[in-house]
Amino acid sequence: MSEIDVVAVDGSASVQRPPAEVRYADELRRLAAADEGPRPPGWVLSLTAARRFIVGDQDAGISRKFVGDPSLIDRALVSLATSRGLMLVGEPGTAKSLLSELLAAAVSGVSTLTIQGGAATTEDQIRYSWNYALLVAEGPSTRSLVRAPLLRGMAEGRTVRFEEITRCPLEVQDSLLSPLSDRVLAIPELTGPDAMVFARDGFNVIATANTRDRGVNEMSAALKRRFNFETVFPIPDLQTELALVEAEAGALLRRSGVTAPPRRDVLEVLVTTFRELRTGRTARGDAMDRLTAVMSTAEAVSVAHAVGLRGWFLRGEAGTAADLVSCLAGTAAKDSPEDLAKLRRYLEQQVSWRPGDQWRALHAARHQLPG
Repeated sequence: MSEIDVVAVDGSASVQRPPAEVRYADELRRLAAADEGPRPPGWVLSLTAARRFIVGDQDAGISRKFVGDPSLIDRALVSLATSRGLMLVGEPGTAKSLLSELLAAAVSGVSTLTIQGGAATTEDQIRYSWNYALLVAEGPSTRSLVRAPLLRGMAEGRTVRFEEITRCPLEVQDSLLSPLSDRVLAIPELTGPDAMVFARDGFNVIATANTRDRGVNEMSAALKRRFNFETVFPIPDLQTELALVEAEAGALLRRSGVTAPPRRDVLEVLVTTFRELRTGRTARGDAMDRLTAVMSTAEAVSVAHAVGLRGWFLRGEAGTAADLVSCLAGTAAKDSPEDLAKLRRYLEQQVSWRPGDQWRALHAARHQLPG
């Protein structure tokens, strides 16, 4: 076995982000060993065990992996046990992709049968393509067939993930119609029994779409009918979001070689700032300009990671609220130059009245904004 194979299997530290089934392999094994609940055909866990894997079970040593409404997990799992696909929609950064990964790992033990949607995505990348050297030498055959995620998922009875499906052209999206309705995929280049691939028990599709992409490539009515839609909402509670950002940023910093944990008071300033710029309202109820940029929990984690790196590698400490200004600039200026002006007004008008050393440090560093 090559070094690359070993890394992929054991999830060693050289892999930046192993898939969920590798990161949580021990939890999945323990859940499967103790799982006495009824399992839908083709599933590796029962619905009850799959739910515990995602929402956590402290008594059993199962970590909580998704912060959100537990009833959403119940509905998602039930959808996947039916003949309809699951569509997760919501604002960017609400952990739709993470949830689809966790669901796929819990249902089929594999989360890597993934299609990344985009303007350049083709049907070949979804269904199958050909090894053209073998195709020329031997003609169409199963040997020259290159199986893409959809064909593999159907043949193996696995969950297929389709990320950002509305970024794909309509004709590419509609290549899912037959697999989701008739559970069959035709390969017209082949003959005999190989010309049709019938889905095995356990096959289904989880798709994700950002609400900000609505109207880019709106799904056809025929395809929508083959999905159950579930909305993933932002985290409503400040303390829950703060705890999540602290845990995720801390893990990223440790992987980056930073031994100093992120400061709680700095993270509280960061998460509060993100929530107010996202909602357009301060903690005391003042109305303010909302940013058009995505000020999501995922972005907050990235900024917290950057603050920690900046403080550790430049000064040998955990980072302060003053570092937030430089790190926020790249987040705020992504979509519109006006967002930088809104961020500047926020730092000048909505920060000075707040108590605490870190809020004062944030206000004092406002002149570090570029432009």
